[in-house]
Amino acid sequence: MIRKRIVKDKLAHGVMLAMTLLSIVFVVVMAVGLYVKSAPVLENRSLWSLISSSQWKPMKGEFGFLPFIVGSLWVTFLAILISFPISLLTAVYLTEYARPVVRKFVFPALDILAALPSVIYGVWGMLVIVPWISDKVARHFVDFSSGYTVLAAGIVLGVMVIPLLVSLFIEVFSSVPAELREASLSLGATRWQTAKKVVLRKTLAGMLAATVLAISRAMGETIAVLMVCGCVIGIPSNILEPCYPIPALIANNYGEMLSMPLYESALMFAALILFVVVLVFNLLSRIILYRIERSEA
Repeated sequence: MIRKRIVKDKLAHGVMLAMTLLSIVFVVVMAVGLYVKSAPVLENRSLWSLISSSQWKPMKGEFGFLPFIVGSLWVTFLAILISFPISLLTAVYLTEYARPVVRKFVFPALDILAALPSVIYGVWGMLVIVPWISDKVARHFVDFSSGYTVLAAGIVLGVMVIPLLVSLFIEVFSSVPAELREASLSLGATRWQTAKKVVLRKTLAGMLAATVLAISRAMGETIAVLMVCGCVIGIPSNILEPCYPIPALIANNYGEMLSMPLYESALMFAALILFVVVLVFNLLSRIILYRIERSEA
């Protein structure tokens, strides 16, 4: 009987190790595959010229990815700037203030928002956000705007990210022991003081990790952003100008690349850029988390 248990334990250990290694292999295979597909354009152009040039003329063999990189960064960071305070305060309210009956209605609403297809967000952005920006907001700052702008893409993407961030923050805040909250309240601190001085300070590392995960999620969003960003090649100088993020570039031009091998390679290089950017963000978050944990130890 004991021997049978040992065999089962070793078998479970082996299966879990294999699955873990398989997940790592998927990442490596994906990176290698994108690099191999990107090799032709990298052989024709230097890496620096590809990421620093603004010229995008596929028919002439000119592939400058700077407008698409800047557009992705504009939209992603604007979305996080919008969604972070809303998500943080919502999570604090739900974990520290809300009654069970409130949570009973809010949690399903967040689940519905998270489950909605991105095209629905895109349609909502086209019908509501784009006209609002064009008619109400832009006229106070510029002579004319179609509404298909960085701001529209940032708002739509920010709303999409809110359910994910709220869920992650709630999970992080729930990890704080109840004894710490009770000790703070027993010393005369208010609920807000407890949330600010105990919960938020204790979960700083987890909040950072959750935010980076949301950035990675937002960076690759395609359809909703594609529908409201304007898809104009150029470096936006403000949030009321159109942009062209990398995912939108790939989705818009995928069908055209079949007849032009170098064009196909350029789009695969765009996917490789997105892959590397997300990877770098995650590595940076791990480094910061490690340093925070060391400083608290």
